[in-house]
Amino acid sequence: MNTTARIQNPWPVAIIAFFALFISATLGLVIFTSFHRMELVSKDYYEQEIKYQDQIERLNRTQRIRSRVALSYDPVKQQITITMPPEHTRRHVEGRIHFYRPSAAGLDREVKLECGTDGLQVVNAANLRPGLWKVRVFWTAGQEEYFYDQMVVINQKCW
Repeated sequence: MNTTARIQNPWPVAIIAFFALFISATLGLVIFTSFHRMELVSKDYYEQEIKYQDQIERLNRTQRIRSRVALSYDPVKQQITITMPPEHTRRHVEGRIHFYRPSAAGLDREVKLECGTDGLQVVNAANLRPGLWKVRVFWTAGQEEYFYDQMVVINQKCW
């Protein structure tokens, strides 16, 4: 009885195993990506594009009067003061102030824009959590729409 073991070359088996693994990984990736839905374009793409164009026009109109629009935060009084251009306060002005919190969307707030005859509106910021806020002001004066935004850092309450 001859018990000498025959030594086999491992390369054919390794090559077949490599290609089998490669083909199954490729098929797995194709199946995974076919069930994963990624919409790059929204269904109302053209409507959003028109809205974006409107926003560009608002920004361009606001750019011409930007030096006369102001937003300031008083940490002692916990107030945000918005100053509108004098020529807009003489006309009927409607709008809204949106407080956007980038780190927590659930904290966003919106307030109606109600400027006095002096063009000022004071908003109580005591109920806003400390941190970074983006204050966005949208308003219409006459038939023209405008937009102004500014970053504000709300500090801890001073006692």
